[in-house]
Amino acid sequence: MMADTLADWHTQGPEADLWVFAYASLVWRPEFEAAETRPARVHGYHRCLQMWSRVNRGTPECPGLVFALMAGGSCDGLALRVPREQVAGLMPRLWAREMPNPVYDPKWLRARTPQGEVRALAFTLSHRSPSYTGELPPERYREIFSVSCGRYGTTLDYARQTFHGLKAHGIHDHALEKLLRLADDLPTPTTP
Repeated sequence: MMADTLADWHTQGPEADLWVFAYASLVWRPEFEAAETRPARVHGYHRCLQMWSRVNRGTPECPGLVFALMAGGSCDGLALRVPREQVAGLMPRLWAREMPNPVYDPKWLRARTPQGEVRALAFTLSHRSPSYTGELPPERYREIFSVSCGRYGTTLDYARQTFHGLKAHGIHDHALEKLLRLADDLPTPTTP
């Protein structure tokens, strides 16, 4: 999949840099230095906390959640530019981070920025994916927020960091804010 994604990127021309669309942890912990960061919006996809995490933010016995970019609506995030000469070194690290298991569907999306539209790599999730949670009731979110913890910490901490990371860039996610209100009276679960 990574080779196919790189082949698609090469079709953009010999001078093209790589743009990556950040909508969750890539906003607040990209693990690479972008040459340029722009506010961006993609249409046709939305950010949602509806993907099971059985390693990073939960366990097989007590799954947590991570964000997914799913069909429908629109999503505000960031477009991160990677200079062409750095792509070969960055892509294996980015792929290992986002695609340790082939759960996401990498897609090229049109991201609208104040400086114009860019074609950005985004990691999306299909409704057919076994990692898709479907609609969860508020009680289930409360339960997950109160107990789910994995290799990188809790689902609740991840959701809060994403909310604050987005807010730091002037992006207000009302749906996420509403979800986080479900955890207002919960103690933060501890990392094992």
